[in-house]
Amino acid sequence: MFFATPQIMHTNPIDIVEDIFTKKSFEFERRDLNEIVVEVQGKWDNMLLFFAWEAHLRCLHVSCFMDIETKICDKSRIFELLALINEDLWVGHFSYWSEHEIPIFKHSIIVDENDYNFAPKLAQIIEIAISECEQMYPVFQAVLSQNIAPKQVLFSTTQTLQ
Repeated sequence: MFFATPQIMHTNPIDIVEDIFTKKSFEFERRDLNEIVVEVQGKWDNMLLFFAWEAHLRCLHVSCFMDIETKICDKSRIFELLALINEDLWVGHFSYWSEHEIPIFKHSIIVDENDYNFAPKLAQIIEIAISECEQMYPVFQAVLSQNIAPKQVLFSTTQTLQ
């Protein structure tokens, strides 16, 4: 589990992201003052976590990219799958980056500069993003690479989990 010590938000939230991953000895790339990318070894494949800070909105955006090759031509299956998965999510949502043909988990956090618990909340969001991607990776893999119908994959997945 990612653990972050509470600290007040006097700084750029990307600094807190950097601190979280430094303490866990993860490698990352600080692209600029407001962006950082971290590669995380997943159960199925590596995932990229991308964080972007938009100061004028006071918003930190978190994305988790799954490396799954898309082999289907019928994009309607992708959007059917996204709708079905997103119905049950409480935090964040899945999207599909058409330009790169990959699924993404996304979540944005409005940052309150007086929030002493921001770092632990952010660590929890990171855990949720990774967990959701781990759970949905085989589902996306089946639909995007094997062209299996979304409802069929989700039905078989829920049957396996019960």
